[in-house]
Amino acid sequence: MAMKVLITGGAGFAGTRLARTLLARGRLDGRPIDPLVIADQAQAPAEADLLADPRVQGRVGQLLVHCQGLREEAFDSVFHLASAVSGECEADFELGLHSNLDSTRALLDALRRRNEQGTAAAKLVFSSSVAVFGPDPALPRLGVDGIVADDTLPTPQTSYGTHKLICEHLVADNTRKGYIDGCAARLMTVTVRPGRPNGAASSFFSGIIREPLAGLTAVCPVSADVSHPVTSVQRTVDGLIAVHEASREAFCGRTALNLPALNVSVQQMLNALEAVAGPAVRAARLGLQPEPDFHSIIRQYIDDCRAGMPQALKGL
Repeated sequence: MAMKVLITGGAGFAGTRLARTLLARGRLDGRPIDPLVIADQAQAPAEADLLADPRVQGRVGQLLVHCQGLREEAFDSVFHLASAVSGECEADFELGLHSNLDSTRALLDALRRRNEQGTAAAKLVFSSSVAVFGPDPALPRLGVDGIVADDTLPTPQTSYGTHKLICEHLVADNTRKGYIDGCAARLMTVTVRPGRPNGAASSFFSGIIREPLAGLTAVCPVSADVSHPVTSVQRTVDGLIAVHEASREAFCGRTALNLPALNVSVQQMLNALEAVAGPAVRAARLGLQPEPDFHSIIRQYIDDCRAGMPQALKGL
């Protein structure tokens, strides 16, 4: 029997990569995918080729509006990626509440209504964030030996991180009640993001690689010794799919886990950029593994650009 899959935020950077990966696989949980519904506020140019696939359906509009129709539509699986990002949530408190909390609550309510009408509980993977963690004066340090683990106490210090943690608990409670079969995958900072900078506070981690490769000047707002957990978009997508296909027993009672990441300093990122692209540019748990090094992340971005955006590599 075919599986009906929904990706919210499906026209975004990670969403389109997830859609392409799922279509290339053709199956999820051993079942063929048909249809794959991509929902987002607007259709991105990168989404056009996806819509040519007969298995794909596009939905354009606010998620709150989509959710009204979802009460009458059964999905087997949902990847919930739609979200306002960190900088947006700090700048506009109401936007963050509306885009993150209200939309997630509406999506969960729609899935619950279908379940109460006799439809099997949909599998849901919620894209949470490392932003659920933060420094807290009551804690001597963040995690054991400074390492954030799945059992590290979440203490968000931003509106975005707070929204993500609240949504994790909503997913967990709806799962406990049997309305959905849900879990949350905490994403690390995904780099290198193509195109223009977004509103995420961590956007510069992409900018200091992307802009020099395009022959542009990049501004880094932190010192070179600042470190941060990062990963590539493909490892992120692979993680989301692995979390979806994992058994409930594999979570050992938890409903949220951290996707693996590579912790690198800004200086290490710049050193990797020079090693991969040359000094001229510089001048200008589920079987998942992080990237072996930051060089690999840069190479993936360059390969992606060569395939579809060669103008983004004018600095090479």
